[in-house]
Amino acid sequence: QVQLVESGGGLVQAGGSLRLSCAASGRAFSSYTMGWFRQAPGKEREFVAAIRWSGGSLYYADSVKGRFTISRDNAKNTVYLQMNTLKPEETAVYYCAAKAGYLGSVYHTYEHWGQGTQVTVSS
Repeated sequence: QVQLVESGGGLVQAGGSLRLSCAASGRAFSSYTMGWFRQAPGKEREFVAAIRWSGGSLYYADSVKGRFTISRDNAKNTVYLQMNTLKPEETAVYYCAAKAGYLGSVYHTYEHWGQGTQVTVSS
């Protein structure tokens, strides 16, 4: 059974940084894509970034390019999202997700989800 456990959320001032972690277990992820999504109250779930376990190909939403970095540690089976220069409008619950196959930004193609971690950016 696949388990994804996020951590690292919290309260940060605008312009600050946070690093989220997603510990993955339950299967081999070498053929998987790992993604980060976020959902603010009253809004749809939004793609943030994705990475292929094998090869490390990356994909970012335009809104976070140059500020956020997704990475993975194969030995620890962990995916990270380094978030810099955070904005108040990026306050949301951030979710880690996994899908078999190639990079993608459509949330319903992701098969497995973590429970989410709250990120609050104060102005």
